[in-house]
Amino acid sequence: MQLIKEVKYLIGKELLLEWRSKYALNGVVLYVVSTVFVCFLSFVSLRGITWNALFWIIMLFASINAVSKSFLQESKGRQLYIYTIASPLALIISKTIYNIFLMLLLTLIALGFYTLVFDYVPEDMGLYLVATVLGSLSFSTIFTMISAIASKAGNGGMLMAILSFPVIIPVITVLIKLSKNAIDGLDRSVSLDEIGILLIINVLVAVFSLMLFPYLWRD
Repeated sequence: MQLIKEVKYLIGKELLLEWRSKYALNGVVLYVVSTVFVCFLSFVSLRGITWNALFWIIMLFASINAVSKSFLQESKGRQLYIYTIASPLALIISKTIYNIFLMLLLTLIALGFYTLVFDYVPEDMGLYLVATVLGSLSFSTIFTMISAIASKAGNGGMLMAILSFPVIIPVITVLIKLSKNAIDGLDRSVSLDEIGILLIINVLVAVFSLMLFPYLWRD
């Protein structure tokens, strides 16, 4: 019960800080919208695998910008304050949950604007939505943990990019394959393996985060 109360309090804190500043969410939304519009001016029309690949490239960089602030922008004073009022498990859980909701909101906005601008809808839009949701979960869990690691070292932004690359490439590969199945309108049973792999990756990353973060936070 104490853990649940701490998680609720920390999520409320994140929402309050975001509501007061709004610069983080607005900045990422502006990045996504402007990037999509520039791509439209460059290509005018996109279809199929090119449309799919460009969408995931945009979302990859948008997620890094959105989630990296989880720990990298926390001041030493705020970290010390959180350390005194909440457990490490509550902190990593609250950060992950908040980033999941943030990425889900951002991804749905990006996908809606992307399909509107290029006037293209995948054959199986339902499966494509499943792919975007799983992608949001994967980006949130992976980048939240890597942000926590990078925040404990100097030049955290560069370190986060280096640590993210080998972890996120397999996820992107599976996401592109899953979303391509949706674009081609293949039977959904064909995509069960990719969905299972993404769920397993999310579970493993979440478990490792819960196991390792308390030791990392003590430093």
